[in-house]
Amino acid sequence: MTTEAVARDAAREAVPRRSAGGAVDLIRLARPIQWSKNALAVPLVLAAGAPWSGANLLRVAWAVLVFCLASSLIYILNDIADRELDRDHPAKRDRPIASGRVSVPAARLYAASLGVALGIAAVVASSIPWWPLYLYVALNLAYSRWLKHVPLLDICVVSAGFGLRAVQGYAATGTPVSGWMLVAVLAACLMLIVGKRRHELATVGSSHRPALRGYNVALADQLLTINAVLATVALLLYVRFDAPVGDLRVALSGVVAPLALFGLFRYLQSVLVRHQGGDPVWTLLSDRVLVADAVLLATVLIVTTALPGS
Repeated sequence: MTTEAVARDAAREAVPRRSAGGAVDLIRLARPIQWSKNALAVPLVLAAGAPWSGANLLRVAWAVLVFCLASSLIYILNDIADRELDRDHPAKRDRPIASGRVSVPAARLYAASLGVALGIAAVVASSIPWWPLYLYVALNLAYSRWLKHVPLLDICVVSAGFGLRAVQGYAATGTPVSGWMLVAVLAACLMLIVGKRRHELATVGSSHRPALRGYNVALADQLLTINAVLATVALLLYVRFDAPVGDLRVALSGVVAPLALFGLFRYLQSVLVRHQGGDPVWTLLSDRVLVADAVLLATVLIVTTALPGS
């Protein structure tokens, strides 16, 4: 038996085997910290010029809630499917299902309950077109079963999930989708996902995620650069052609460009210099400078689109 196999078996033996966990483990299983992805992506339409009426705010908030239910459902199904692989991972082995604190039958019942709640929430707001949500769920079910094992396609599918969140915001308000904004979202999300893959390669190798065998650190660095450039260019093209800012386009470009570039530089510094990026949400939210830059950028976009004459 190889040293790696011995270490793997030892790690599995170290995992506590307990019966179905309590409320804390069920909450952890739903990954509430990841709901921030929905709270950021779905309301992008409000920063992209959708009217800030009470009705629109309510519809966007409802879309965020529904996507939180959907994403938690997908996380649980993924954790059920990946429980054996997660037991070989130094951090993921402490997840509720992989550790044995939540049993598989309990997790399936939990997922079924979320599925019912998701269906009820969509029916209650039946006036909102939910096709991005349905496509998100279908795509992620295919990801959980097959697509996550295909190198390059795996990161594209995850990025598409973020794009569908943004499209759902547009659909909820009836606002035409900006192609350049969508490209910026997809490229930025690809950059974050590649940063996560790079961190995994550098810290735990490729054994716990089969698709990682199609990557190496050099490829990840190239993909980071490509998507960082594409995200910046697409955002500036959005400001130039699609943003409803009237005569403020030139001035807005002069403000957005340095803010966007600094944010990208700061994130790349976190990944390449500080060796972070394993959890993109934590990497972003734990960096106060990066958060301040993002808030300032969002404020500039919102204020300029809300000004009279925009």
